[in-house]
Amino acid sequence: MDDYLVIGAGLVGLATARAILERVPDAHITVLEKAADVATGQSGHNSGVIHAGIYYASGSLKAELCRQGRIETVEFCERYGIPYSLVGKIIVATDQTSKARLDDLQRRSIENRIVVKRIGAGGLAELEPNVQGVDALLSPTTGIVDYRRITSAMRDELEAAGVTLRFNAEVTSIVEEQGIDGGAVRVRTADGGEWAARRLVACAGLQADRIARIAGIPIDFRIVPFRGEYFELPTERHDFVRHLIYPVPDPSMPFLGVHISPTIDSRVTVGPNAVLGWAREGYPRGSVRPSDVLDFATYGGFWRMVANNVHPAVIEMKNSLLKSGYLQECRKYAPTLTLNDLGTRSAGIRAQAVRRDGTFIEDFQLESTARQIHVGNAPSPAATSSIPIGRMIVQRLLDALN
Repeated sequence: MDDYLVIGAGLVGLATARAILERVPDAHITVLEKAADVATGQSGHNSGVIHAGIYYASGSLKAELCRQGRIETVEFCERYGIPYSLVGKIIVATDQTSKARLDDLQRRSIENRIVVKRIGAGGLAELEPNVQGVDALLSPTTGIVDYRRITSAMRDELEAAGVTLRFNAEVTSIVEEQGIDGGAVRVRTADGGEWAARRLVACAGLQADRIARIAGIPIDFRIVPFRGEYFELPTERHDFVRHLIYPVPDPSMPFLGVHISPTIDSRVTVGPNAVLGWAREGYPRGSVRPSDVLDFATYGGFWRMVANNVHPAVIEMKNSLLKSGYLQECRKYAPTLTLNDLGTRSAGIRAQAVRRDGTFIEDFQLESTARQIHVGNAPSPAATSSIPIGRMIVQRLLDALN
């Protein structure tokens, strides 16, 4: 019997296994992953940003974990020689309304102890000649990295420490047993495997609600997949910007908006938008999985969410179908971009937890039993925050044990 089972070999799952070893160095740990490798889901399909924590409400888990996570992500990269760059982020206000929102972001940054600098329209023009705005806020500690490299390094580190990683092991059954010897959690997988451990942590990302239901945990949310579609600028435009360029978030829209991002491998991406995904793990355009559609279509919270977000949904769908609409969003702050600049297309999928009342769960959420912890919601900046998230999960495990 293992001491710990971890479900999910993405960033949060592997960071949790690392955190267990930090606190219990002789622990026997097995990580179960339904895919054939690490980081096949959200961990390997994101914008590669090391976030500083500007957007998040003061005192929230997002704010606290992101601030610490940025520091530890950089330290991890330096320890293992993983390329990263603190290119900085510039948040651009394009009119007086968004300029007032920029004031709010600056105040929030100060509350969250995040280093920022107000550079104004003049500073923006000097730093980024291809970007226009009436005001701007610079976050110099925001960076870029390839999170797949980080996840691979975590895997190597864990395997060297004796942790067992089992791939192609899709969990089909979870039973928590109590007994005079302390009990156990027993897990079965689709390949016929059977596992038992004293404690279980589920970091299942896009499958988080399903794994919780398999375990019999009464949850009040459902995962709804949102596709975030990106374009890549052509090679001759890879010097278009030097910083990450973000618009000021529109509070009427549920996500951050289309931004321009240099990547650690010298590309420049534009995106993402946010449209309903028809398959939880269908990254190619046009992917549909009927069971995933049925899952959210029969959930009342989904339809309440739709009713609450009709206007944003129409805009995002239009921009997904019409490249000209997507371009219009970009040209609000990058007016020289053309349709020909929006080249290769790719996508990530966000696991958005939606409550029964149709509202989004915005912060990290954990569901617990006597022997299990399930990460129900791990929204952006979960990649940046993965190392302290893992440590927080393990602390809760040990607190429950004690």
